[in-house]
Amino acid sequence: MLKHIDTCISPSLLKVLMEMGHGDEIVLADANFPANSHTNQCIRLDGNDLQTVLEGIIKLIPLDTYVDCPVILMMHGSEIERPIIWDSYEKIITSAKEPYKVLYLDRHAFYERAKKAYAIVATSDTQLYANIILKKGVIFKE
Repeated sequence: MLKHIDTCISPSLLKVLMEMGHGDEIVLADANFPANSHTNQCIRLDGNDLQTVLEGIIKLIPLDTYVDCPVILMMHGSEIERPIIWDSYEKIITSAKEPYKVLYLDRHAFYERAKKAYAIVATSDTQLYANIILKKGVIFKE
């Protein structure tokens, strides 16, 4: 057991976050995302929602400040105006004081980018268009 690590962060996820380097990307995927067919490194966090997982991860890794958009969202379809979960993502990332801009990709472009990610984290979240990609940054010596 470790102190100060959120319970949604499994040992395999912690290992992957430690292995990732500057510029590597990690996909946080909802329950409908084809995670296993898009990567050889799928981390299952069944029973967890994306907001909880994002909160746990954003405390542990910095976002990439050397790119314009270290946060990538799957563009929503016409069935909803704007996914509600995006408001939660904004609050979580902003509260962690991570600078970011968002890149919006249509579903097929998002899937192609996800195939190149370091890992995909599969959650049980059923909210529409909840998928998010984070690009890891660097830790500066303070």
